[in-house]
Amino acid sequence: MKRVLLEKLKQWKNSDTRQPLILRGARQVGKTWLMKEFAKTEYENYIYVNFEFDNDLKTLFETDLNPERILLHLKSFSGIEAQPHTTLIIFDEIQEANRGLTSLKYFAENAPEYHIIAAGSLLGITLHKHVSFPVGKVDFLDLYPLNFYEFLCAIDQERFAELLKTGDFQMITSFKAKYIEWLRQYYFVGGMPAAVASFAKEKDFIKVREIQEKILDAYESDFSKHAPAEIVPRIHLVWNAILPQLAKENRKFIYAKLQKGARAREFELAMAWLLDCGLIKQVFRVAKPYLPLKAYADFSAFKLFMVDVGLMAAMAKLDAKVLLKGSEIFEEFKGALTEQFVFQQLSQNKQLVIAYWTSESWKAEVDFLIQHSNEIIPVEVKAAENLQAKSLKTFCQKYNPPTAIRTSLADYREETRLRNIPLYIIGDYFNHVVSA
Repeated sequence: MKRVLLEKLKQWKNSDTRQPLILRGARQVGKTWLMKEFAKTEYENYIYVNFEFDNDLKTLFETDLNPERILLHLKSFSGIEAQPHTTLIIFDEIQEANRGLTSLKYFAENAPEYHIIAAGSLLGITLHKHVSFPVGKVDFLDLYPLNFYEFLCAIDQERFAELLKTGDFQMITSFKAKYIEWLRQYYFVGGMPAAVASFAKEKDFIKVREIQEKILDAYESDFSKHAPAEIVPRIHLVWNAILPQLAKENRKFIYAKLQKGARAREFELAMAWLLDCGLIKQVFRVAKPYLPLKAYADFSAFKLFMVDVGLMAAMAKLDAKVLLKGSEIFEEFKGALTEQFVFQQLSQNKQLVIAYWTSESWKAEVDFLIQHSNEIIPVEVKAAENLQAKSLKTFCQKYNPPTAIRTSLADYREETRLRNIPLYIIGDYFNHVVSA
């Protein structure tokens, strides 16, 4: 399975300023596989410790944080003597080991020649328990579900995936029917590695859905297992509200829709818990599209997105038969799946700052505002081939942006300062074409 982040890991390995690396990401997005694959392809050997299951090592850091002693214990555990530069040390679920995170500081200061990657699905929650964190002594990378490019590679369509990077819109459009069919499949399968691997091997949507439901069940189990008991019911309310709230005409998240009389302060901890797990993302409203976008964020108004479009389809019990009905899947739930898809592709690009805009009267809304370099780019998301974009027109008349983007199933086309970017290109357009 091809993961784009492997190249980032290689850059980390060869960096002159390399520090212990923390790989962040929601549960089951493939962190363990990626770390082991990186170790197998780039190192002579590796030591793997999972602190969730290797109970004998949970106390590894409690005696002291001396790297020499820790390395000696790792040798006894694994039978491998760690060598600088040629052995990768992997600390998985590091939050389960007392002072595990703190130990990374001492490796950075006293044994920087050793290559260490740490990961944990619940790291964000751990940090809110007042764990000592090695600020400035670690590097970070974030892993997400497979994006559309990685999905194409996984189903043996790598040459078509690479074509999306070229910006050759005429050639890409000649394969439009293929890309739309694969996009329909991606809406259903999503990017969770287990679901994608199953689909790539067996092309069985029923088995994909079974895997997705198991992942959703595992997330729900995490709520009860790891979250404070008093906020678990509210976590469920927020989690189950994402799709219906995105399917509203006004996609702003409204607490009162969760339960009668609900207030923001009552759900802050539940929201923070889901954010820290990486299961949801917030996109804040801005009243004015000026640089920097974050300075104009309205933190009381936001939209919520899930970690994966396939899991959203599974949560909605979307039947695989919808894949046979033309563009219907793109329009399901008033285009909520399509907006989730676009956000999922854009949010993996760390060069982008993402917000959304509404007029003061809330009558006009632009789905996303993208800060790229020193430019603010409005992006209107349209399901199927619907090219009407009244809100985008209102925005452009008011703020006169140099570039505006509408993304839909229609072909690439350029108008005066307005470009229609096909949905199947949107991620690679910002990753490669705009950044070129």
